Amino acid sequence: MSVFVDEDTRVVVQGITGGEGKFHAGQMIEYGTNVVAGAVPGRGGQEVQGVPVYDTVEQAAREEDADASVIFVPPAFAGDAIMESLDSPLDLAVAITEGVPTQDMAAVRKRLSEVDTNLIGPNCPGIITPGESKLGILPGNIFSSGNVGLVSRSGTLTYQVVDSLSERGLGQSTAIGIGGDPIIGTTFVDALEAFEADPDTHAVAMCGEIGGEDEEKAAEFIGANMDTPVVGFIAGRTAPPGKRMGHAGAIVSGSGTGTAESKIDALNAAGAEVAETPEQVAGAIEDLL
Repeated sequence: MSVFVDEDTRVVVQGITGGEGKFHAGQMIEYGTNVVAGAVPGRGGQEVQGVPVYDTVEQAAREEDADASVIFVPPAFAGDAIMESLDSPLDLAVAITEGVPTQDMAAVRKRLSEVDTNLIGPNCPGIITPGESKLGILPGNIFSSGNVGLVSRSGTLTYQVVDSLSERGLGQSTAIGIGGDPIIGTTFVDALEAFEADPDTHAVAMCGEIGGEDEEKAAEFIGANMDTPVVGFIAGRTAPPGKRMGHAGAIVSGSGTGTAESKIDALNAAGAEVAETPEQVAGAIEDLL
């Protein structure tokens, strides 16, 4: 099994006529993803990468029986694109765009509380169920099918951990890049809850980083709700307080919260092993399984 996406997922690519959208739509199709439509205002009736383009997501979803979208839209317009996906009959939207204005995401967060559609991202590499479907920019060749779930704020860490897992013959059920912005859709807790409910996910790798309290909240969930073992990694242990490192959300305020130490301590207290390097994550999971 898998979480959120599988071989039956039918995908709309928002922004498919742009350079990034066209390229990655082609990559997704080549991987085997069931890309059934594109959606670009004013471009309805065109065809890109062999799929029809519609003016709206709602029209594309209705005409092509789509249940997911992936968003390759410039930052200034990405908030509206996300809102359009949330107002359409979709189960999932995946926003790849980096640099979506915070005020736009504040409106998106409010809308998320009113709809059933799940959002992954923004500023994320996407989601993949190996051998079945990928939505986003993840390099499909490094993933393999198996029983390890992965959730990460960082695309690069995702690739490092997955490569180490695959080298050890440990395939993945689903890998989710949730993004490193201060306001995102799917959180660690959302992903962990989904993996806990998946009988074919036997262990979970969780890659966090400094800043915010998402990892601490995840630790609370792990301690209270998870039987599936979790191995964590926290990036940014040496980052100085007040300096942003990489992601917009990767900053320690100096108040003692959001530090690598606080996150590691919370995960350890919840019974999750925390590795010191991405490679050690794979080794720890190999020992568990």
